[in-house]
Amino acid sequence: MFNAAIAAAQPELGIPPLLPQPPKGRLVVIGAGKGSAAMARAVEDNWSGALSGLVVTRYGYSVPCQHIEVVEAAHPVPDHAGEQAAKRILHLVEGLSSDDLVLCLISGGGSSLLPLPLPGLTLEDEQALNRELLKSGASISEMNCIRRHLSAIKGGRLAVACSPARLVNLLLSDVPGDDPVNIASGPTVPDSSTCSDALVILKRYKIDVPDKIITLLEQGDGESIKLGDPRLPRIETRFVATPQIALEAAAKVAQDAGYTPYILGDAIEGEARDVAKTMAGISLQVKKRGQPFAPPCVLLSGGETTVTIRGNGRGGRNVEFLLALGLALAGEEDVYAIAGDTYGVDGQEEIAGAVLTPDTLARGWALGISPRDSLDRNDGHGFFSSIGDSVITGPTLTNVNDFRAIVIGAPAASNF
Repeated sequence: MFNAAIAAAQPELGIPPLLPQPPKGRLVVIGAGKGSAAMARAVEDNWSGALSGLVVTRYGYSVPCQHIEVVEAAHPVPDHAGEQAAKRILHLVEGLSSDDLVLCLISGGGSSLLPLPLPGLTLEDEQALNRELLKSGASISEMNCIRRHLSAIKGGRLAVACSPARLVNLLLSDVPGDDPVNIASGPTVPDSSTCSDALVILKRYKIDVPDKIITLLEQGDGESIKLGDPRLPRIETRFVATPQIALEAAAKVAQDAGYTPYILGDAIEGEARDVAKTMAGISLQVKKRGQPFAPPCVLLSGGETTVTIRGNGRGGRNVEFLLALGLALAGEEDVYAIAGDTYGVDGQEEIAGAVLTPDTLARGWALGISPRDSLDRNDGHGFFSSIGDSVITGPTLTNVNDFRAIVIGAPAASNF
């Protein structure tokens, strides 16, 4: 199911039917994200005219392109390579005419891969902010609201730079609700949030930032581009793949294997351990009562949970979800689960996620590892690595957020 979800979100499938008609003038391709290089190659493979451009992707996620330059940079904490790529992308779209077309390829991770601080701020400020955001427990939409108001390229500013050329966005959604403004912090779409909203979020999570950031936001100097701004070009936005598409592909695999699939939601948020407790309660009701669904079945869900780091562990929202789920299920028979990030990295680890079985806790205890202590330390990666149940995919060249599947009961033997 996890493999099917990743395969369904590959750019080579979603890009071709979404490509626009050739412009009278030039085609300039720009982009950022963990899937942007694969998206660029899909454009090249299906475009018959001349084109040029630049995209920036995560280290290790580059694929060869002939006409579109691919630059690698750091994620989730930005680096100098990303900052230089952001400057070059802005330069590429300067001086275009109304006959030209900018094709913007955006996927998850673009917020970190396009770091370009507003005047008065530095890359070091942006790096420190990202580190604080990642451990704060803020949702992805809240984190991106702050980023949009401290950036010289996000929050619609890149769209303004493209004017008067026509702008077509092709998006791989990795955010709950598929709101374009939250994919890579919306560099090429208008934004309705404000500097005041960003300030509220900083205070809500007690995020430690320098006084100059507070002053910038209080004075409104980081205001993003709003809908109706006359500086905006003509914009069209099209989705290459979404979490729902991935979940539907997984559902078909479950159905073919004799399990009834139920998609509980493609935009589930909240603390990973809290979501896990809820999912465990539903799973136990299904297993023991046949309510609200009868086993054998699969409960599928997507979205992006959060982890508030309190211990000294390695974090990772998918492994945190699974460890909390395992503790709540307490070894219930015939209940299995997988949780993983569809781009292959859970948190800051080169590990997509893990699998959970009825004997997961027992195998940990047998090695002298306390599942409860591991959860308290936010060390799901350490726990699952120790028992050999990590899921490692390597670069998947796509990103439609987290994937979770809970398998309950076994189908009739004739279905195997």
